[in-house]
Amino acid sequence: MSQLPTGESPQGGRSSEIPSPIVNPGARMATASNPSSYPPVIVQTQRSGWSRFSSWLGWTGFIFCAIALIGLRTRLADYFNTSGGITEKFVSGAEFGTDKIAVITISGPILEGDGFVKRQIDRIRDDDNVKGVVVRIDSPGGTVTGSDFIYHHLKKLREEKLKKLDRFPMIVSMGSMAASGGYYIAMAVGDQEKSIFAEPTTTTGSIGVIIPHYDITGLMAEYGVKDDSIATNPRKQMLSMTKELSAEDREILHAYINDSFTRFKNIVKDGRPHFAKDEDALNQLATGEVFTANQALKNGLVDEIGFVEAAIDRTLELAGLEKEKTRVVKFEAPISLFGMSFANAASTRSPLDLAALVDLSAPRAYYLCTSLPPIVTTRMAK
Repeated sequence: MSQLPTGESPQGGRSSEIPSPIVNPGARMATASNPSSYPPVIVQTQRSGWSRFSSWLGWTGFIFCAIALIGLRTRLADYFNTSGGITEKFVSGAEFGTDKIAVITISGPILEGDGFVKRQIDRIRDDDNVKGVVVRIDSPGGTVTGSDFIYHHLKKLREEKLKKLDRFPMIVSMGSMAASGGYYIAMAVGDQEKSIFAEPTTTTGSIGVIIPHYDITGLMAEYGVKDDSIATNPRKQMLSMTKELSAEDREILHAYINDSFTRFKNIVKDGRPHFAKDEDALNQLATGEVFTANQALKNGLVDEIGFVEAAIDRTLELAGLEKEKTRVVKFEAPISLFGMSFANAASTRSPLDLAALVDLSAPRAYYLCTSLPPIVTTRMAK
């Protein structure tokens, strides 16, 4: 069989100019009598310009999206941070802003300082993006030690932040009540103009100290019950409900609480410097009396009447931050399955809690706004 010239058809004419594929050199060794011996044909084509552009565009888009996601994750990282058993929650402003104003929440009776409030303070201390703080207080006060503990650490937080920043404002926003120990804590703002805001219906003041005492000796006599406790000294039972408080014991206890009372007034002078210049004005207010927001403003116990939004705006102003570019956050304790189970167990707990009864019966001084001891004393006296 004769071999046709390259490019000619069997009919003798020129074939159409179709590019010959580049085949595996091994194909030349195949014979016509054994077609199955042909190796697979590998066709090599050149990529078009559009294909190369699409590939480049795809990789560029992927890299851009990856960078954007990494940046977004960095900005959202604080929302997933559960260190200290608390999480950060967005309040207002720029949700993804870098600079932050943090709201510290202090609510309910203050029985101890090293708890949720302290964890909030610790988180803020470690967060360099926090440029100011609003202390939101809704508390009737509590123990002398617990109130002073929180006051100390708020003041320490402000001092440590001021070492890193040119300014670090701390503004107080009072809720329904910021009395006694709650007012004591508010003094952590220090000598700062327009720094304490009370809502129109806030109750505040109650500057004073109390040691609750209940006398049930009349009830015991009626039912023939005697206290036969053995103590190293009669003063060991000085605040026992089963013993009458003698005049000598009362004098000792007054000296004890007066020391805490003097400290309370000195703390107020630090937070309200005008009282340091007019101590008589402070003494007239430090009677344990409570005040409305308007009365507190008139007497110089607070600076402004306004809601928490006004306190936030004031913090932004003093920090030199723009509202639209700053993230305002607060902290919450995350609820876990264990926490829910614990809460359910607590709700079904017997009202007779021995540990709680012992704690309540322990002699302790309080910066607390309460009418319970006077009511009980009055009824017993009748």
